Amino acid sequence: MPFPEFTSLNLAQIALDMGALWQKHDTFRRAVQQRAGQPTFTFYEGPPSANGTPGIHHVLSRTVKDIFCRYKTQQGFHVPRRGGWDTHGLPVELAVEKQLGITKEDIGTKISVEDYNARCRKTVLQYKDQWDALTTRMGYWLDTAQPYLTFSRDYMESLWHILKQLYDKKLLYKSYSIQPYSPAAGTGLSAHELNQPGCYRPVKDTTIVAQFKVAGTSQDYFLAWTTTPWTLPANSALAVGKSIDYVKVRTFNPYTYQPVNVILAQAAVPRYFTTAAATDTTAFDQYQPGQTPIPWQVIAFYKGQDLVGETYTQLLPYVQPGGPAFRVIAGDFVSTDEGTGIVHIAPTFGADDMRAAQKANISPVTVQRGKDKYVPIVDRQGRFVPEITDFAGQYVKEAYESEAVRQAPGYKSVDVQLAIKLKQENKAFLVAKYEHNYPHCWRTDKPILYYPLDAWFIKTTACKERLIALNKTIRWQPGATGTGRFGNWLENLVDWNLSRDRYWGTPLPIW
Repeated sequence: MPFPEFTSLNLAQIALDMGALWQKHDTFRRAVQQRAGQPTFTFYEGPPSANGTPGIHHVLSRTVKDIFCRYKTQQGFHVPRRGGWDTHGLPVELAVEKQLGITKEDIGTKISVEDYNARCRKTVLQYKDQWDALTTRMGYWLDTAQPYLTFSRDYMESLWHILKQLYDKKLLYKSYSIQPYSPAAGTGLSAHELNQPGCYRPVKDTTIVAQFKVAGTSQDYFLAWTTTPWTLPANSALAVGKSIDYVKVRTFNPYTYQPVNVILAQAAVPRYFTTAAATDTTAFDQYQPGQTPIPWQVIAFYKGQDLVGETYTQLLPYVQPGGPAFRVIAGDFVSTDEGTGIVHIAPTFGADDMRAAQKANISPVTVQRGKDKYVPIVDRQGRFVPEITDFAGQYVKEAYESEAVRQAPGYKSVDVQLAIKLKQENKAFLVAKYEHNYPHCWRTDKPILYYPLDAWFIKTTACKERLIALNKTIRWQPGATGTGRFGNWLENLVDWNLSRDRYWGTPLPIW
């Protein structure tokens, strides 16, 4: 038979001609049927979300998927390739809320949950035609006629079946713990979501070295540094390292000029006292308010163990804890690399904080509302509760405020307002801007909070050693992926938070 002669290479036309040939002869379906009865290589796609348009990165990932399916077919396997659509989750909800001009808090009031979910169902496949066209155009062999849909009852029941198996194996449990939480999205985030590329971003925050007055003294203070001043009203303990060396320094507060004796790690002294120490009392006797440099002198030495058990006065007494608090405790996470070597502990806003506080029998500072004794001082929208009277209703993160509010004359963030208050009350030793990496919600681009949440977990740590062992049997390409990012993730595995505080998703079959 004659073959066509090509005088030039036109890849675009070749692709169209090949696609037409496959369609004419029903090549994909016949290739799958030809291997029926042979060992099966099962493939379910990703799946993508059809409430957004496809991009070039989808072409790249789908090409890789297609290569493996064709390769296994050539090896003699039966490879049915069923497509699917990720129809649940936060992206859909955020898109619908934007369309309707509502927030999550409006669901159940301005719109019923039933109507809201109906709108989500209508929205999820609005770009399906574009996805199907891309699938055909790029020659991606995939069964799109019978896709699996995550909102279908059959699919949700398959998830319930898996959850029942996990429950029977005692791998499913509920816990009240500190979780990454996105006020902008109104939901908790998994460790995987928080480790998405670009989630940690450099931010410049107001930081405070706060003075916590030692109980029973007139001018002795513990110094603790924090990059999240808004958590200071929730402080209920201070943590030191048992083997760290600490000192008491005689000096003057740089804002009120009052005489103070401050306790901090010896290794941290050069960060806060950069001139030579005073050698006698003359410098202190002759000191005038506003004079620089401020004289200082080390007057006592301690080991961290010596400080454990010491008590101090509550820094910001808006809300009282329900039990023992305001005591120095030991923490194995304390270091002298940054700050003062003394860590401010707010159990409701930090996982390490909560663990250390529970171990030392320290009660959190929380609000009591009726029978609920564990209401954080910040609500789920990221605002101080009314009991924090000076800052009630204000967002704890500047990024949560609208642009109009941030640009208004005289606007000051909560952190700045707290810094001013503590300076005036002789409770701040240093206020400064500090640039550091802070986690953001990958869906909303807003900073997250570490927040106490009721959540359901799969005990993945029970299988950690087996997961690590099996990972080493995989021939990764490149090998650094298996030993690096994926391997490191397994080495630092935590239990999987599978629940979300949303409306459009698979309901958990738990009563």
